[in-house]
Amino acid sequence: MIPVYPETKIALKGKKGLVVGIANDQSIAWGCARAFRALGAELAVTYLNDRAKKHVEPLAQALQAPIFMPLDVMTEGQTEQVFARIAKEWGQLDFLLHSIAFSPKEALHGRVVDVGRDGFLKTMEVSCWSFLRMAHLAEPLMKNGGTMFTMTYYGSQMVVENYNIMGVAKAALEAAVRYAAAELGPKGIRVHAISPGPLATRAASGIPEFDELMDKAQSKAPSRSLVSIDDVGNATAFLALDGAKLITGGVLYIDGGYHIID
Repeated sequence: MIPVYPETKIALKGKKGLVVGIANDQSIAWGCARAFRALGAELAVTYLNDRAKKHVEPLAQALQAPIFMPLDVMTEGQTEQVFARIAKEWGQLDFLLHSIAFSPKEALHGRVVDVGRDGFLKTMEVSCWSFLRMAHLAEPLMKNGGTMFTMTYYGSQMVVENYNIMGVAKAALEAAVRYAAAELGPKGIRVHAISPGPLATRAASGIPEFDELMDKAQSKAPSRSLVSIDDVGNATAFLALDGAKLITGGVLYIDGGYHIID
């Protein structure tokens, strides 16, 4: 199940990473985890709750993940517990992948100007603040530098129909990446926002008319093809390599070039 790159398998050997956001085998985080593992990294994997565990556990086993823990960022103390376990068992962290986002249905499906305070705050807490919290907890574990990743989308820069309040949250997330990169860069820690083209993930299923969005992306992108979770994973894993140590603070579009087209 895990691909092997014979000539580069040891590129991340000895590196330890935390992957947050695997829901099933269609998740972007799963594509990234596969690529990290194929390059020799050791991974800690989290799952949202008991209902999700049955879908994620076989994937964590395939990754040979020695740390497998629940993590709901809205549950008090769970984020801290994950990092405490990593500190105790590994004493270090080389990379962090944050691939979670959430907005209540009433907030996501309505106009931005109509969003309620509670819906706005919950959207921002899960989709943006949780990344900053993880960055704060990861920083002392990245003693020899490291890499932090989070997932964004084109709707942060342009108004994408039906993306609504999530576009606002992703714009905030991209700004957070820039500020975190500036603050952590002197410690050799780089920070990236990864912006894939539309993918048929469970998270995307909550966006109305998502099939039409995918059709538009495929027809307009210069590559005339949709991105896969492995495309995203391979490009993300590259940024974790030492050869990418001077790349930080930006948004990497993995969308077949769609973002350059009017």
